[in-house]
Amino acid sequence: MATFVLVPGAWLGAWAWEETARALRERGHTAVAMTLTGLAERADLGGPQTNLDTHVGDITDLVEGRDLRGVTLVAHSYAAAPVTVAAGRLGDRLERVVYVDSAPFAAGMCMLDLMQPQVADQLREQVTAFGDGWQLAIPPIDVLGVSSSLDGLDAAQRERLLAHATPQPFGTYTQRLADAADLGPGVDRVLIACHDFKGLLDAGIPMLAYLNQAPWRRFDLSTGHWPMLSAPAELADVLDAVSATGGALAESTP
Repeated sequence: MATFVLVPGAWLGAWAWEETARALRERGHTAVAMTLTGLAERADLGGPQTNLDTHVGDITDLVEGRDLRGVTLVAHSYAAAPVTVAAGRLGDRLERVVYVDSAPFAAGMCMLDLMQPQVADQLREQVTAFGDGWQLAIPPIDVLGVSSSLDGLDAAQRERLLAHATPQPFGTYTQRLADAADLGPGVDRVLIACHDFKGLLDAGIPMLAYLNQAPWRRFDLSTGHWPMLSAPAELADVLDAVSATGGALAESTP
């Protein structure tokens, strides 16, 4: 059985993983859903100083503080940034890293690099005008759906997403990765691709080509960008399959 550490994406907390974590535990796994500093129930711990280093520290502190070993580190969306760094700092505690609708960051990258320059400028202006200079609120659902697939989220789930979301500390978007994980050959590397990201991978974009090759294992999930909300049981099934197949270099499409 595996030990999963589930790291949420932007605006989310451990709450987003509740159903997937429960399903994993029912299958006999250990599943620890975490909340990063400045978000959800830890919102009051955030401030202008909260940045990517803070979230990297959150992850490593949790794993080391609980003395977790044989860890499968799961990153959803934004969490790919801190997980990319944390994975390289966990040493032999790390067994596997799983990117859910996301991918590893390269050293020197930041979240804003993934956006068109005008969009990044708009976010900076929004944070300055409405976020006390350091908080990025989740956009309205129609705006959110422009950049991230809402497939699979019904009206109640969309309302839940917006109701529970908390502003993201903007320093986590602007700080660049000082380093990236240099994973050893024994670390299993897994990608779970949902609708939009699957399309990018299948399009043969050169910078993503390595994710379709060994040692990466790719699993496709037929839902939108928030599978822990839109398809929590199915996501647990994929994660269970990931752990059951170990390092076997075989693609699986549930």
